[in-house]
Formats: sequence, C-alpha cells, structure tokens
Amino acid sequence: MKLRPPATPIINIDPYFSIWTEESVLKNTIHWTAKPNTMYGRVFVDGEEYHFLGQNRKSKKPVMEVEDTEIDAHSTIITYKNDVIRLTVHFTSPTLVEDLYYSSRPVAYARVSYESLDNKEHDVKVKFLASEELVLNSKGEGIAIGDPVDIDGVTAIRMGNGVQKVLNRCGDDVRIDWGYFYLGVKGEGVVGHTIFDAMYAVTAEAELKNDALFLFAYDDIESIQYFGENLKAYWKKDGKTIEEAIAEAAKDYETTLARCNDFSDRVRKEATEKGSEKYADLLLLATRQVMAAHKLVVDSECNNLFISKECHSNGCAATVDVTYPSAPLFLLYNTELLKGMLRPILKYDAMDEWVFDFPPHDAGRYPWVNGEVYSIKRPEMIIKTERQMPVEESGNMIILFAAIAEAENDASFAKEHIESIRKWNEYLIKYGLDPETQLCTDDFAGRIAHNVNLSIKAIMGIAGYARILERLGETAEAEKMMSKAKEYAASLVERARNSDGSSRLAYDRPETFSLKYNAVWDKLWGTNLFPEEFYKGEIERYKKEQLIYGVPLDSREKYTKSDWLVWAASLADNKDDFNCLVDRLWLAYNTMRSWAPMTDWYYTDTSHMRGFRHRTVQGGLFIKLMFE
Repeated sequence: MKLRPPATPIINIDPYFSIWTEESVLKNTIHWTAKPNTMYGRVFVDGEEYHFLGQNRKSKKPVMEVEDTEIDAHSTIITYKNDVIRLTVHFTSPTLVEDLYYSSRPVAYARVSYESLDNKEHDVKVKFLASEELVLNSKGEGIAIGDPVDIDGVTAIRMGNGVQKVLNRCGDDVRIDWGYFYLGVKGEGVVGHTIFDAMYAVTAEAELKNDALFLFAYDDIESIQYFGENLKAYWKKDGKTIEEAIAEAAKDYETTLARCNDFSDRVRKEATEKGSEKYADLLLLATRQVMAAHKLVVDSECNNLFISKECHSNGCAATVDVTYPSAPLFLLYNTELLKGMLRPILKYDAMDEWVFDFPPHDAGRYPWVNGEVYSIKRPEMIIKTERQMPVEESGNMIILFAAIAEAENDASFAKEHIESIRKWNEYLIKYGLDPETQLCTDDFAGRIAHNVNLSIKAIMGIAGYARILERLGETAEAEKMMSKAKEYAASLVERARNSDGSSRLAYDRPETFSLKYNAVWDKLWGTNLFPEEFYKGEIERYKKEQLIYGVPLDSREKYTKSDWLVWAASLADNKDDFNCLVDRLWLAYNTMRSWAPMTDWYYTDTSHMRGFRHRTVQGGLFIKLMFE
C-alpha cells in the first residue's frame, strides 16, 4: 500500500476493543475515539532496551526507527530497525467478513521476528505492556486487577475492572469498563504486571529465536442489551469459553493468516482491475474499520444480529442510514451480516410503540438496543416527528431488501417482511417525488425541501419494490410499480435539469448541484430509469466542481462524504472518469493531518476532517466491485 493512512490500525475487533496509532511514526496508541488506549512494545537486544510501539515522552530509552509499514485488509506489518537488528511486527485482526465465527471471535495477533543487520548473533526478547485503559473508560476510573490464566498452549494473563458492571453504560465517547482483556504468548513466555505512567498494566514477554506469536483478546461477558435482554457474542453461541477461543486461535494462526491474506489479495486484484491501485488501497484500509464498528450477537430466537455503532456522531445502534451506505461490503461477501443489521429495525418497527408508516432511524444507543433514541425521549415517549427521516429510511430499507434479493437471487428474506415493505413503498409513492422539508442522511448539511437526490432514493425504493414483487411472482403489481418509478424518474429529469445537463440540489434551486449517489442502484440493477444523458451531465459537473481533494457533497459547502463520492463516481461509464474522481479521495487520506481512523466527512479544499471517524459507512467504498 502506497497510501500513508491518517491513522494506523493495530487491533480492531469491535467498537470497544480498538487500538490505533495516531501518528505515522507510531508513537501513541489510541482508541478510535482518540482517547488514550495505551499499549507499549519493547525489544531487548543483548540486554539493551529499545522502544518500538508507544513512546513514553519521559523515557530516555532509544526508539527503533520505522523502516516500512504495510497495511492490508486484516494486517498491519511494521518493520523497525536500529544499528544491530531489523524487527518485524505483524499485527492481524482476523475479523473475516465471509465467516460469521471469525468475524466475531475477539482474538488478535502480533507475530514478531527479527534479523541481524551486523551479521552477529543476538539475544533478543520482546515485551508487550497493556495498560488499564483497555478495561476502564479512562485511567483511574476504577481499579484494574490482573491475574495469570491457564490456557492450553499459551502463557497468558488477564486484566479487568475490579468491579464488574456488565453493560452498565451506553453512548458514543465511552470505552468499555467491564469484561476482561487477555494478553499472552504462544508456548513459553513470561507474564506479569507492573506500573507505568501512573497506570496498572499487564505484560507478556517472549524470547525471539525465530519468531514469537503474541495474542490479544477481550471477553466482554455480555455484549448487547436487546430489548431488555442481555445477549452474548456470536462466538459464544455453542458454549465456547474465551480460554478455549484463545487456545484455538494460537493453533490456527497460520491457516487464519492465509485466509486473511487471500481476502486481501482478492480485494486488491479486483479493485485494481475495476479502478486502480489507489482504489484498492482505500478498500484495504477500510475493511478492518468497518468490521470493528459492529458486534455480532445471537438473540433468544437464534437470530443473528450484527449491531452497528454510529461512531463519532451520537452512538446510535443499528442506524438505518448508516447501514445503507455500508451495505456494499456485505452484499459482496456476506448477506447474512446485512440481514443481521436490519433485524433490530424490523423488530422495533413491528412493536406497538412505533406508530409511523415509515421505518425508525435506529434501534437504540450502543450497546443498548431497546428502541429508537434519535427522536423519542424516554420514559415520556414524546415523539418528535420533525426529527424523523421518513423518505430517507423508507427508501433505504426497501433498497436494501431488493439488493439482498439481487445478491442471493432469492427474495425469501423480503417475503418474510413484505407487509412492512408494502407500507413503506406506499409512503414513498405519496411523498417521495417531491419531498417536503425533512431530515435525510445528509442532515449535517442542513435540511432542505424538494431534495432531488432524496427523490431519486424514493424512486429507486419504488423500483426495488417492483423487483422484489417480480421475484415473488406478483407480476402485474411489479409492472405497475416499475411504471410508477419510470413516471417519477421522467418527471425528476425534466424538473431538476440545469442548463449544463446536470441536475440540481433541489427542484427550486437552478444551477446548483449535488452528488446523486442514490442513482447508483439504477446502474447496478439495469433498470434504466434515468437516461444516459442524465449520467453524462452528472459526471461532467462533478469533474468541473471537484477541488484538489474531491468533489463537494453539494453546492452549499466545500466538504464531502467519502462513501457518497465513490457511489457518485460509480455512475461513470468509463474507468478513467471513475479514477479521476476517486483518486482525489486517496490523495485526501494520504495528506490528511487529522489523525483519526478514516473519516468520511472532510473538506475537499484542505483535506481537513470536518467530523466523524471510524464510521461503518466506509463499507460503501466497495460499491464499484458490485459492477460486473
């Protein structure tokens, strides 16, 4: 990867078990929230101590120079050197999207090896130190306690809060303070505990003969509160313990790493063929972030639930307009995970307390999935309709059902929920052609009436419903709905046309523009609702409007959204135009000085982050791979 990432992924399992480095020189380890999540790496060469991960500013110990960093979908390989050795640390978080168990198992690796640079033999030992910040919301908020644990084939120690209050809090800018962190080394090693930087820490040390394999794990005991019931992670569904999971992980490292490498190779190859090496870089950097913004659990009825966290926004759980842009990754590689993202919304929508003819925005605030918090205040249950996203979420849900049916060549999942889909479609027919002033997923840019892109979403929702009906054998109704979608599309093209052939931000705002990312489904499904002149006009306008770091979201501001930029670029009929637009996104991340996991909201003239970090919506960058 030639991209210099704005933050480097180290351990990335779920919204809580998250370790990044905020600088390319790898000095400090942080949680995705930017709060400290301190872990240190030390190497001892013939008794001389060197620092390679995490730099205590008060320490006078020498620091190893970073020679190279290579990042793919599941691994970060960092090469360090000093005058006598080259040290290679291969971090891997194997949250494999194609495998439910591995996407859930909370175990990460660091394989460490070295080579001599002075042609002499050396006595080399490596030590990892993990601070109390991994098990407390912030250091000092509780008392962390560590003790050795007995794990087959692994020398290990665990650390946890001395007072365990499982699932005691929810919110966005919070860290976990329940459960236990595990640190170990495969085979022989030494574990212990210490105090550094006024914090308690656990340690694991191993001698490097050829290499050593360190393991990092987190058992959160219970992961999600789901409508009053506390649920365990998917990996526990057959009664497996964390000790068994760690022992298993130590044994299957080589095969697991091979699977991770295979996935990375496939993504790199296809992304390069359909876009460029720069596009491939973006997908490889996004994968771990997207997977680690979710938690896979199983409810009492054995349904898989893949709960997203709306990171760096309001902490909402199972947010529909976050699921929608993230969907391409899961439509490509595992539709069951996408279904698991929709099930909480479907459950809540079916409850008596949800009184609307459109879907809810969310199903809770992570990790409490007990009903929408975006606009409903508990316990008074005051419903604020102006905070809802009626057209937005109706279109999102129907399009996602239709996309799943396309991916699986089977509409069974949609059939299970067809009455809800019919209800939402009726709402789109009534209000979708020319939406009133209401929120949409781009609410940060301000709500507007007559939103053309929102109207396109409604049209694609109606078309998606028609395609579902066609698969279910309701041919007459399917033709009726597709005719309605075509009627609306023709009206939109005529009413939204600018003089240059592009389309407006809003029907009543001549010569404005916006990214018409919702039209990508027309291209993917081949429904041909919008003429080629429409798409040609859009791409030419985007090329005209783009600044050094990308195309603005619309005429009002210079900021953009990464997911929507790639969706809009995918409207292009040729690879050159796609790359022309997406290469600017690569440049933005490569030059960004806002040290954070891939933001999706930044300024196209400076590349400065406007807001949002560690968002699941980066799964949307994969959309180009959905094209044949």
